[in-house]
Amino acid sequence: MTTLDPRRTALVLIDLMDRIIANRLAPRPGSEVLATSLGLARAFREAGGLVVAVRVERPNVAEQPPGSDLAAEVAAVADEVVVKRTIGGFQNTGLQDLLAVRKIDTLVFAGIATNLGVESTARAAADHGYELVFVEDAMAALTGEEHRASVELDFPRLGEVVTASELLLEP
Repeated sequence: MTTLDPRRTALVLIDLMDRIIANRLAPRPGSEVLATSLGLARAFREAGGLVVAVRVERPNVAEQPPGSDLAAEVAAVADEVVVKRTIGGFQNTGLQDLLAVRKIDTLVFAGIATNLGVESTARAAADHGYELVFVEDAMAALTGEEHRASVELDFPRLGEVVTASELLLEP
């Protein structure tokens, strides 16, 4: 079990947008990632933790593709929304300032795609000195191999990999 102080921890939900959730994903469907992520978000909110939703916008296009908004359920539980225009969530988004103002020192990651948006954001977070926790069953990628490479090879070098049931928030 991993116990976290919700006053110093943020749940960071990456790219939980309808068009991304609808992709063919592995090792679990986007609907399952969404459900697990929403359960985490509710637990964070109840414990007084911060929930940050990060979504991507394609740069230099007149209009975003259909389904580019956050899933409605995610928008409803997010305390803050960050829009990124790169793979990771820190570059030119204000995410670092938002976290610093709230004195956040630990980030818990969930979202899609494990090896792209989640991993890129996590690598930048590690560079910023955050403690990192990865909720394996709240993530998916385009292939099982890509997901496993991040979860088994990369994430353990950056932080701790847990399941949603192993994550506890201090009262």
